[in-house]
Amino acid sequence: MAATDFDVEIKQLRATMKTIGQVLDLDGMRAEIADLGEQVAAPDLWDDQDNATRVTGRLSALQGQLDRFTELDGRLDDVEIMVELSQEEGDAAALADADAELAKITKAVENLEVRTLLSGEYDAREAIISVRSGAGGVDAADFAEMLMRMYTRWAERNNYPVEVFDTSYAEEAGLKSATFAIHAPYAYGTLSVEGGTHRLVRISPFDNQGRRQTSFAAVEVVPVLEQTDEIEIPEEEIRVDVYRSSGPGGQSVNTTDSAVRLTHIPTGTVVSCQNEKSQLQNKASAMVILKAKLLALKKAEERAEIDALRGDANASWGDQMRNYVLNPYQMVKDLRTNYEVGNPQAVFDGDIDGFLEAGIRWRMGAEKAAAN
Repeated sequence: MAATDFDVEIKQLRATMKTIGQVLDLDGMRAEIADLGEQVAAPDLWDDQDNATRVTGRLSALQGQLDRFTELDGRLDDVEIMVELSQEEGDAAALADADAELAKITKAVENLEVRTLLSGEYDAREAIISVRSGAGGVDAADFAEMLMRMYTRWAERNNYPVEVFDTSYAEEAGLKSATFAIHAPYAYGTLSVEGGTHRLVRISPFDNQGRRQTSFAAVEVVPVLEQTDEIEIPEEEIRVDVYRSSGPGGQSVNTTDSAVRLTHIPTGTVVSCQNEKSQLQNKASAMVILKAKLLALKKAEERAEIDALRGDANASWGDQMRNYVLNPYQMVKDLRTNYEVGNPQAVFDGDIDGFLEAGIRWRMGAEKAAAN
């Protein structure tokens, strides 16, 4: 890269970082971190466990954001010095190293910039994801399991904890449905663009004639609620069913009626949880999921847009938002953003950041167009 190119790229990155800093309100962030730090240091913090969890979680999220910005700013300073020294000494190898580092910094700044676009009411929340097999028989059930693995692998790449609430296994292979949470700041805002119908085309491993099969799975993403969120559900509106857990598990899981299914009678919304050994724990977890889904319905109704929080998730022909093609060629393509990659295996292994970034930018563009 020529000296002029280095100068221009570094200047552009500094301008972008300045904008990001203004959006993040670094001074306000530092002040809130200081205030939360005082609250965390209080000896009676854990007398109120819910508030303590909220305070420590908020502090961790803000400190992580500030550290990420500060680290990038420092790396940009370092690479600028590296470029200057390398050019003065005519060190081609060092310049190549600086070029590689600058590319990494550029990607990291782009990711941080995307985070600043997440300004929706619930974007900063953790996420509850539901995956459900659609048309396509056993291939669809296998596809649903592949998608669940894709999201959990993405979480692992980012060191985000995953909590599985419920898995309903299909008879031959794969999953009928699964519900799990990703515990990370901005998980909902980041992953909400994944909501909708996903389509897989491949040679079916379950077809003894080796024919190509098309199958579908639906993904729904809703935010985890906080205690301050106003979602009250009268007891008479909920039907509670208990049953025996299925699938992998120890004796106490599979031989007692510990699994819980909640049905919200007015809306027909059904959720279930079977990950805990205790029926009471499963009921509490199921209530968290139910409230999150009812909030999604409430907000969608308020804005008269049923796809606003849930995504279009019919899981059938004609309404897919992303195609995963393994045969006759290899490609994953998002039909809304036209973003595509030629390595489906990497995508199924959790490499979905490109799709998430493109989806967030697409959503912001759509919202601006609608506002205008």
